[in-house]
Amino acid sequence: MKKLAKVLFLVSIMYAAIPATFAQVTVGVGISANIAPPEMPVYTQPACPVDGYLWQPGYWAYSPNGGYYWVPGVWVAPPRPGYLWTPPYWGFAGGAYGFHGGYWGLHVGFYGGINYGFGYGGEGFFGGRWDGGRFRYNTAVFNVDRRFVRNTYMDRTVIRNVTINRYSFNGPGGANRRPNPNEEAAMRERHFNATSRQMAHQQDAMRNRAQFANVNHGHPGAMAMNRVSGRAFNERGQVAARQAARSQQFQRNAQAQRNMQQRNNQQAQRNQGQRQNMQMQRNQAQRNQQQRQNMQQQRNQAQRAQQQRQPAQQRQPARPHGGNR
Repeated sequence: MKKLAKVLFLVSIMYAAIPATFAQVTVGVGISANIAPPEMPVYTQPACPVDGYLWQPGYWAYSPNGGYYWVPGVWVAPPRPGYLWTPPYWGFAGGAYGFHGGYWGLHVGFYGGINYGFGYGGEGFFGGRWDGGRFRYNTAVFNVDRRFVRNTYMDRTVIRNVTINRYSFNGPGGANRRPNPNEEAAMRERHFNATSRQMAHQQDAMRNRAQFANVNHGHPGAMAMNRVSGRAFNERGQVAARQAARSQQFQRNAQAQRNMQQRNNQQAQRNQGQRQNMQMQRNQAQRNQQQRQNMQQQRNQAQRAQQQRQPAQQRQPARPHGGNR
């Protein structure tokens, strides 16, 4: 019994250690697609609105019902001080494109070699660093609103003169990179999944049909946002409210047209049903009239036959009486 208790105790410890050790594996490949995501778009970063917010680069997500859609880059609050965001990425393997979810950790791990910009150049992170519980922003790569954010510095050495590509996935035909030892070590650290605000941000993008690549052809109207459920900006850094309003109006008009068409189809079906009923009633009336005519003809024929069966003398007129002469 003591040995059995010891074995069970060791097994319980192993299972308790799995989530912390393999947190990235649980995020893992969450969804796959048969076609590559569109190229990474180029856009302007809105200013950081709150001291302590970190940048989540925009990325292509996938919905089985509509294909790829763009999740705007956004400033978000980390789950706790000291943690950095490792962006998600698409990787090609086994004939399909798999989505590797992003996560929070003490160090930035492997994100497919994708050049997201704004400190995420494909390897590592150069947008800033934590210092004494506060995040210091590198304004060489980050855009901050200095009215609210003053904990900054500038390090231009992180800006590398390399050819900018727009690869959106890792693998043949895309970014050709494998994790280095530092990234592998970061992947084994304890992680936090995306926060509820980040997940809500993605859900909002999925509900906006204008964000889907089959609608915007790789150029979404809302490229970035200053915060979750905040203001949206286009690729030039201009407020995309008007464009979003036009998109919403277009969707409302399209829905109104579909509703009207549906009502017209229903009315047409009702009218057709009424015409069919009226035609059936007319046909029935004609059949009834034809039956009455047939019955009248039968009565006439019966009367003629009865007259023909009467004796001839009954049919002759009676002679008048003249009296005796």
